[in-house]
Amino acid sequence: MKLEYILPSDIEKRSFEIIESELERDISQKIRPIVVRVIHTTADFEYADTLYFSENAVDTFKSLISKNAVIVTDTNMAKAGINKAALKKLGLECVCFMADDDVAQKAKKEGLTRAAVSVDKAASLGRPVIYAVGNAPTALIRICEHIKKGDFAPKLVIGVPVGFVNVVQSKEMLINSGIECIVARGRKGGSGVAAAICNALMYMFGGR
Repeated sequence: MKLEYILPSDIEKRSFEIIESELERDISQKIRPIVVRVIHTTADFEYADTLYFSENAVDTFKSLISKNAVIVTDTNMAKAGINKAALKKLGLECVCFMADDDVAQKAKKEGLTRAAVSVDKAASLGRPVIYAVGNAPTALIRICEHIKKGDFAPKLVIGVPVGFVNVVQSKEMLINSGIECIVARGRKGGSGVAAAICNALMYMFGGR
């Protein structure tokens, strides 16, 4: 096995060439850049089969660019992974409430996770919300509870929490809620995947 000698500036390009050459599934061009970027982030081709896109998920993101939308993440790690230059170029904002004192206090008082309370805080923003969940199924469950009550519904949810407890169930709840969403079905996901999906969407619509 021979090493490839690649200039640092060409490593990402070469990585995408390899992915494209090995990606056997026929994937719609509308979602292909997202699937490929997630595979690039994870080196896991299974995402080509497990990523679910609601019918208007990509178009919904595009429509939100000009509407003062805010991306809310369930971890500061996901927030850190979202391209700041792309956010600025598109006029978007990204926030995470997980470390906020009021969130911590309410979570402790009510016996909830910070992720669930963060959803409640996002509901009060008064702006269109794109919710990116890479870690906490309780965030997806809380979002679905709000949707059922009719008092808050993000315009788009990226539901890719990773783990074992209520992860699969919460993702299916989200899909069945009827809201526009992008979901990594099964146990896989993570903050890196959530950030990769956000970045891919931004790059598709002029963020790069």
